[in-house]
Amino acid sequence: MSGTLYLVATPIGNLGDFSPRALETLGAVDFVAAEDTRVSLKLLNHFGVKKPLVSYHEHNHVSAGQSVLTRLLAGESCALVTDAGTPAISDPGEDLVRLCAENGVEVLAVPGCCAAVNALAVSGLPTGRFTFEGFLSVSKKSRREHLESLRQEARTMIFHEAPHKLRATLADLRDAFGPERRIALCREMTKLHEETRRCTLGEAAAYYAENTPRGEYVLVVAGAEPSSAAAVTLEEGVRQVRALRETGLRLKDAVREVAEHTGLSKNELYAAALEED
Repeated sequence: MSGTLYLVATPIGNLGDFSPRALETLGAVDFVAAEDTRVSLKLLNHFGVKKPLVSYHEHNHVSAGQSVLTRLLAGESCALVTDAGTPAISDPGEDLVRLCAENGVEVLAVPGCCAAVNALAVSGLPTGRFTFEGFLSVSKKSRREHLESLRQEARTMIFHEAPHKLRATLADLRDAFGPERRIALCREMTKLHEETRRCTLGEAAAYYAENTPRGEYVLVVAGAEPSSAAAVTLEEGVRQVRALRETGLRLKDAVREVAEHTGLSKNELYAAALEED
């Protein structure tokens, strides 16, 4: 019988946030797979837990993942931890979870800190629907293409960013979404110098042009305002559908594309276009 992989969330700054269940789990597993064994050793030592540590991170996750899987299939249990926060979220741990799922190994989550969710909660921005975008690419072209794809995103957006890249990222966010878009910049969450700055993208870019960014940031950006009315009439929408159909697109696909770009009702557009056929 195979063992169990436990995804154990660790504190993002305040050790008091480590849950009793997480501590109990670390004490019960056979070994711990850690993003950085030096960081995790300090955590284990602080709580008096003695467990074998193996390295599992971005640069070795293919070979290390197979090694961990082999031990799990042999019946051992493993706790996966990152340096801070919840494993497998924007993290190579997702590959280990996939491996376990493909091989019938049970995976259990031990909940705890997640910087993205905590930042969203204190942002003052809508929380009912949101999209997690993680770290933007270091490539200027890829980063701007990514942001361009989010220009009309109505959900609140969450990004992670390092201090040395913050100024460039804020400038790109301002250029993509406009200077008046709202943002909450959450830094050093749960730590001594925790701060949440709520302002516009233009104000944020201007502030950090004059002030040095310090600490790790979670950026929570307001979504786009919904269109108050359709950009085109239903008749014009049908004409656009007809033009797409002439390129070989199926009616259903043509209707979906026109609806997404105009704000017209997909059902109404489909019914009107069907009458034209």
